[in-house]
Amino acid sequence: MTPLEVVQSEKAQLDFSESMTYGDYLHLDELLGAQKPRSPDHNEMLFIIQHQTSELWMKLMLHELRAAMDDLAKDELSDAFKKLARVSKIMEQLVRAWDVLATMTPPEYSAIRPYLANSSGFQSAQYRCIEFALGNKNAAMLKLHAHRPDLLAQVLAAFVSPSLYDEALRLLARRGLAIPASHLERDWTQAYVESDEVEQAWLVAYRNPKQHFDLYQLGEELTDLEDAFRLWRFRHVTTVERVIGFKRGTGGTGGVSYLRKMLDVVLFPEIWKLRTDL
Repeated sequence: MTPLEVVQSEKAQLDFSESMTYGDYLHLDELLGAQKPRSPDHNEMLFIIQHQTSELWMKLMLHELRAAMDDLAKDELSDAFKKLARVSKIMEQLVRAWDVLATMTPPEYSAIRPYLANSSGFQSAQYRCIEFALGNKNAAMLKLHAHRPDLLAQVLAAFVSPSLYDEALRLLARRGLAIPASHLERDWTQAYVESDEVEQAWLVAYRNPKQHFDLYQLGEELTDLEDAFRLWRFRHVTTVERVIGFKRGTGGTGGVSYLRKMLDVVLFPEIWKLRTDL
């Protein structure tokens, strides 16, 4: 059969003059029209699409993270596990995306850098919401979004709310594990402070996985998530160093030096420490 005969034999719909199309549903005209290079350089399209697709993945990540936190608050752990596993898979997509950007050589990036002005991924409101949702709270970062009240409201909402880890600890407390009061009702805008008592609570679940299997599984879902997040950060710093070396970032940070400091940030410290103490 010819290709046309195959399509006809399948009775595929070909007339969409009065029906919604794939492009209509996905708003592809707007989506594919959002790439507007400012330089004459061929490689700027890669740079734009890399960051736009990352923002789309981050939008989905926030959608899943927020829902997972709601599930934890309602003791619906199986639903939370599904969403957290999806977040980890999204992080894997973001990690692999650095491989594409790494095909840009230093001279290619240098050709488009002047056209970026001070714009930088450091200014991503969605990334800031993700970091706050994962517990890396820093009030100074709110200033980045002060020029956009709508974005500031979104980031501020994540800043003042309990993090994913805070919700996990509140769940442990509801299950009768000894979480100190200082870690259950606190100023959520402050960075998390590691606690030996919290580690002991997690150790109860890890030493008795059959008795506390859902809490044990929660600990491993959080481990998977932070593991993937660490890989993303590592690939970020190595890609930046490969493309721009130790030049300062367009957003004003030290570039590689700043990103290397971020590698030391631990989101769920007791879950990592308990592995030594088991």
